[in-house]
Amino acid sequence: MKKFSVLFLLFFILYFLPGTSYAQRFPKPEFDSGHVQPPTLTPAPRAEFLAWFDVLVLIGSLSAASWFVIKKRSRKGVFWVSLFALAYFGFYREGCICPVGSVQNVVLAMFHPAYIIPATVVIFFSLPILFTLFFGRTFCAGVCPLGAIQDIVLFKPVKLKPWVQTALGLIPYIYLGLAILYAATATDFVICRYDPFVGFFRFDATFNMLFLGGIFLLVSLFIGRPYCRFLCPYGVLLNLTSRISRKHIAITPTECIQCRLCEDSCPFGAIELPSPVKPAEKRETSVRRFILLVIIIPPLVLAGGFAGSMLHENLASVHPKVRLAKQLLIPSKEVTEDIKVNIDAFKTSGKTVNELYAEVDGILKVFYVGGWLLGGFLGLVFGLTLANLSKFKYQPDYIPDKGTCLSCARCVDYCPVKPENPA
Repeated sequence: MKKFSVLFLLFFILYFLPGTSYAQRFPKPEFDSGHVQPPTLTPAPRAEFLAWFDVLVLIGSLSAASWFVIKKRSRKGVFWVSLFALAYFGFYREGCICPVGSVQNVVLAMFHPAYIIPATVVIFFSLPILFTLFFGRTFCAGVCPLGAIQDIVLFKPVKLKPWVQTALGLIPYIYLGLAILYAATATDFVICRYDPFVGFFRFDATFNMLFLGGIFLLVSLFIGRPYCRFLCPYGVLLNLTSRISRKHIAITPTECIQCRLCEDSCPFGAIELPSPVKPAEKRETSVRRFILLVIIIPPLVLAGGFAGSMLHENLASVHPKVRLAKQLLIPSKEVTEDIKVNIDAFKTSGKTVNELYAEVDGILKVFYVGGWLLGGFLGLVFGLTLANLSKFKYQPDYIPDKGTCLSCARCVDYCPVKPENPA
């Protein structure tokens, strides 16, 4: 009996007393505060075999689109593939995960080893690039749901001036740079947060996102794929890869007969018109132009880097901890729900305000370096764009621009030259 009493007392000490101590240190959370859990940026994870099934569907869709573009030269086939992609990757899979947003996952995994990136996400990121390397931008042609939803509503395309396209074409580089910076610093996934069409795919968008998506669709009635051409950060990677693609869609299967029927067939302005024979130019003039470009690009890179470093505090203001520190330092009357949650979490974390400020100071230093790199990258892009504009390229035929061509196969229907009856 005495032995039983001792065991009971020991059990009481080991079980009940620690529980009482913990209850005093960590009070039970209150669930009656009225707080509503904010919506997540991604849907709930799927079973692993379903994620691999998505990979198989992606491979099949990319293969079908590439076959219709390169082998069959069929606009109708590409259109049906894009409808399937919109239904499956868009509405059924709710736009996640998509290769466009996977850029951020890959960058986060590169800079934060603690983040375990699924193999399927890496495949979603790399497969369209691999297919682009061999067949051009066939992912954009018929597999991307973001492009498909814009392509379907295209009613009466308006042709933009070349200089307008060039200027707007710089925006995706800015967006890509910001997305990489915020993913590398674990700040936010801005591509997913501001995806204009994911709200339509999930039927749960806020009014602001529905408004933004509606604006894009409205513009898409007259401007071919505005998001793909002038905003999509993943398109930058596909643009660069497509320029060295092994195969690429051609307007005519054989020699061009200069009928000019395809001249206005591309709603995306991706057809390069024939250029007249360039007059002979003195060697000294060519050398002088080359030296000028070599001299002007480094200052543009330095100027861009300096401008980016000066804006590092503005760039860092998006980081949750920077926003929290700013709110604690200078309290604002209007506080968003996520800031309230962060303040409550900070108060129960046991950290001091000075510790938070020291952590924020480290974040600002990271953004200072990131601002230099981002600005330098954009300065380089701007300099290379100027260099490309000053370069004269002679070509006798109508050919697609391998970088900006979305491989939609619209132009092939305008060409009277057929493979079985060459001109």
